[in-house]
Amino acid sequence: MTGADETASAARIERLARRATLACEWFVPPANPPDEARALDYLREGLGPTVWCYVEGRTGGRRVAFSPAEFARLERTMNDWLDLYAACYGVDLDAEFSLRTAAELLVETRDVRDTAALLTHVPDRHGRGPRGRPHAAE
Repeated sequence: MTGADETASAARIERLARRATLACEWFVPPANPPDEARALDYLREGLGPTVWCYVEGRTGGRRVAFSPAEFARLERTMNDWLDLYAACYGVDLDAEFSLRTAAELLVETRDVRDTAALLTHVPDRHGRGPRGRPHAAE
């Protein structure tokens, strides 16, 4: 891998992390969960690209050697997106999932919504309300 590849990878991780940070800062819980449209946006615009960054780095034409700090940032970013996704269903998640597990699920299911649901159990398997701890009132 070239220095340019490493720089591009680091910049991509930084962009993904910044988007997640801003989304968390601007998040207002839905008044009447679930807000499925917003949850899906968080998956398509945040979780999917974040997990895919890792997948491409591990399976692409040029393998990316993520530094420990880059890997931790990417994993924290993924968990931030999962927290936002769950909050749209009224669930306070405090996600701490493995990036590798999420990547394996994404590759296996080929669906970011299924990946999020399998990791978080949100929404419950019957599509009803939150499963987990209720979202804290503000």
